[in-house]
Amino acid sequence: MLTGKQKRYLRSQAHHLQPIFQVGKGGTNDQLVRHIEEAIETRELIKISVLNNCLDDPKEIGVEVAKASGAELVQVIGKTIVLYKESKDHKTIELP
Repeated sequence: MLTGKQKRYLRSQAHHLQPIFQVGKGGTNDQLVRHIEEAIETRELIKISVLNNCLDDPKEIGVEVAKASGAELVQVIGKTIVLYKESKDHKTIELP
């Protein structure tokens, strides 16, 4: 579980990132979660965007994807989700 200070730090790090995954009208599935797990292992911090044609709530999608991938939900702002998971092999982010 992340503290408020750690979340604030991760939000500042994620500000300059571009979303690397998009959730469309099909919602989330196992294949999307598997790709997110692979990407988050190498990057540690990723953004996911929820497209306008997706009928699900972005906050619900964020919680679902975070739980399925074993990551921490840092932030959901608008239709953008920020996830963090400490990498085993490619650790680059030092949390305060």
